[in-house]
Amino acid sequence: MTTMEKLSSAQLMQLEDKHGAHNYHPLPVVLSKGDGVYVWDVEGKRYYDFLSAYSAVNQGHCHPAIIGAMIDQAQTLTLTSRAFYNDTLGVYEKYITEYFGFDKVLPMNTGAEAVETAIKLCRKWAYEKKGIHENDAKIIVCEGNFHGRTTTIISFSSDPDASKNFGPYTPGFIRIPYDDTEALETALQQPNVAGFLVEPIQGEAGVYTPGADFLAKSRELCTKYNALFIADEVQTGIARTGSLLAVCGNCTCENHCEKQTTYSQPDILILGKALSGGVYPVSAVLANDEVMMVIKPGQHGSTFGGNPIAAKVGVAALEVVKNEQLSLNARKLGVIFRNEMQRIIESTDLVVKVRGKGLLNAIIVNDSPDSQTAWNLCVQLKENGLLAKPTHGNIIRFAPPLVMTEEQLMECVAIIEKTILEFEK
Repeated sequence: MTTMEKLSSAQLMQLEDKHGAHNYHPLPVVLSKGDGVYVWDVEGKRYYDFLSAYSAVNQGHCHPAIIGAMIDQAQTLTLTSRAFYNDTLGVYEKYITEYFGFDKVLPMNTGAEAVETAIKLCRKWAYEKKGIHENDAKIIVCEGNFHGRTTTIISFSSDPDASKNFGPYTPGFIRIPYDDTEALETALQQPNVAGFLVEPIQGEAGVYTPGADFLAKSRELCTKYNALFIADEVQTGIARTGSLLAVCGNCTCENHCEKQTTYSQPDILILGKALSGGVYPVSAVLANDEVMMVIKPGQHGSTFGGNPIAAKVGVAALEVVKNEQLSLNARKLGVIFRNEMQRIIESTDLVVKVRGKGLLNAIIVNDSPDSQTAWNLCVQLKENGLLAKPTHGNIIRFAPPLVMTEEQLMECVAIIEKTILEFEK
């Protein structure tokens, strides 16, 4: 087999199986092209993408404005490291901090790196500003969380697949039930609590959407007990849930503004995934000066963090969100989608519930989490031209690119309905 030989899907899957680590279990489809809401396999079959690379491709596959920015910068200057200034980073930092309403940004590459950065920042603030004795700081997290897979992060995961046989684990975390402000207040009353790290919607847990007052109340409690409210918006941010950020509640603004009465502004905001439109690893941690300025030269960094390509791509990706009003589109289509799913649920025993916000939604399959029903349903959806993936066994997450039109959405609803009805027979 030569490198120039055109390989089939089966051959390419065999190559991954033989030469790659088995840390993923992909759906049996091999993709080779993407454009907007569509992807194509190597045999040329077209599919609707209903996962968006776990919400990294909110702006659609290969958006020309983002790709153009990346190509232009790649032909000029790619990497300087932070040993020197470059002519793109400051412009990006000004743009993103004004976009989200913070004083400072610390640029990183991946979502997990950004979460690790937020943890370090919270701890350092606790020791230098709150007065907690060094090495005693505790951070509250939620059961069912997914913040990444580094050693520190899996130390407070409640998913045995993520944590089993990867110890010893990093101490310093308190786990509470998700969407439980009484438990949060009890935990905040413990000594040496530095912050509360939370996903506004637990995506990996099956798009578990909390009560309407959970985020606002969490913000109030963190303020009351002088703990940092840390929002992990790696998956829920950048317009996915129908607002610029999930913590924005129901505000229709595309940008942060002082009039957002439902905006539960975090002390630390974590972004990634769609911050680049899925074309390049770009993540960010945002905070105001009181928190961010505890980090001094040499205390944290990344060779690639804030590189010129990432800076240009980040600005372009955020401009697309604003210019194309993707928050509003996600909100409108999300309501339509959930209404359609509810209509389907009322005529079938296979699916029992739909939940979500904006275009981050999930359906719950009427079977055990240990069953193969949701997986088999996703395989059948693939055969019918739509790509989605199960999470937590019996839950199927639906998260299409936010550039989707209503007509395209209704075509996808028809595919989902057809598949469910076929599957029941």
